[in-house]
Amino acid sequence: MEAGGLGEVKTESVVCFTEEEPLVLESGAALGPVEVAYETYGELSEDRDNAVFVCHALTGDAHAAGHHGDSERRGWWDRLIGPGKPIDTDQFFVISPNLLGGCQGTTGPSSINPATGQRYGLEFPMFSVRDLNTVHRRLLEKLEIEQLHAALGGSLGGMQALQWAIDFPLAMERCAVICASAELSAMNIAFSTVAREAIMRDPDFQGGRYHESGRGPNIGLAVARMMAHITYLSEESFAHKFGRARRIEGTEPGLGPDFEVEHYLHHQGASFLSRFDALTYLYLTRTMDYFTPFDEDEIDKKLRGNPTEFLAISFSSDWRFASPHSERIVSELKARQLNASHTDVESPWGHDSFLLDVPEYHEALAQFLQREAS
Repeated sequence: MEAGGLGEVKTESVVCFTEEEPLVLESGAALGPVEVAYETYGELSEDRDNAVFVCHALTGDAHAAGHHGDSERRGWWDRLIGPGKPIDTDQFFVISPNLLGGCQGTTGPSSINPATGQRYGLEFPMFSVRDLNTVHRRLLEKLEIEQLHAALGGSLGGMQALQWAIDFPLAMERCAVICASAELSAMNIAFSTVAREAIMRDPDFQGGRYHESGRGPNIGLAVARMMAHITYLSEESFAHKFGRARRIEGTEPGLGPDFEVEHYLHHQGASFLSRFDALTYLYLTRTMDYFTPFDEDEIDKKLRGNPTEFLAISFSSDWRFASPHSERIVSELKARQLNASHTDVESPWGHDSFLLDVPEYHEALAQFLQREAS
């Protein structure tokens, strides 16, 4: 183990549903087999009561902490997970899976459909945030863990944790919902619509059958990533990082990349192609669009007496899921007499703050996880 972090870790895999006992989605569609890639960090206590479940965001995966052989390339939440960190692996057993529909080891639209021997493509059934959690719960059954100390996540990950705590009041002691939303705004849906259109209008999308041809919708996916990445930062962070700096000062104006911010976005788009699949991007963004847990029938009855302690964290410069999104979550929970609080953290780094070293945020999360159980 290296100082300040976990050492080399490995991704494991387990079949959670089979063709004989498939996953039945909220829509009624059946899916099997369903394989799940996941990583764990720390040690499970003898009483099996120290498990913390990490739900990843839209473009995340199972590799949340440590490294896979190159200590310079660490997991996406490595700043928060490890010995002495807010999610302290000296105390907690941390579970981080790649979610249903993913493209990093868990069954998704780019997986092989056993009924046809070809990739699912757009024949993969649509799924909900609740369906993501059904797979999470089966993974816990495989690990023989009955209750979580906490479930938490940022953005889409926070939506997963919130839905889970609503549906299963005794599933966890604590639920941390970080820069997330209980209902995407029209503007958020609009951004995702443009991203999906960029992918599907790319000639190499080929109706979702691009894997067979060896040509994928790289232009569309890169453009989708470039646009989305703008929404993850703030105007202040763009100004701080780039201003109006040019790669080569004094060159003649042209249509190609010139300003440093342009080169940065081109890099983000190109690097994304090596680790993410366009179909997963389509499906997960659409799943987020339909997420409205507090609008469901009998939500009052479902939440009555829920003993889970909730914490919503937002960031001052996050304009994608601004503070009112977290305030609404807490307001809905408090209206039903549940234990919920909201912390708005000062940060100039926008939505991506949940991935970064923001001391007030780290301290708030660490304190929340350390509290005595209710």
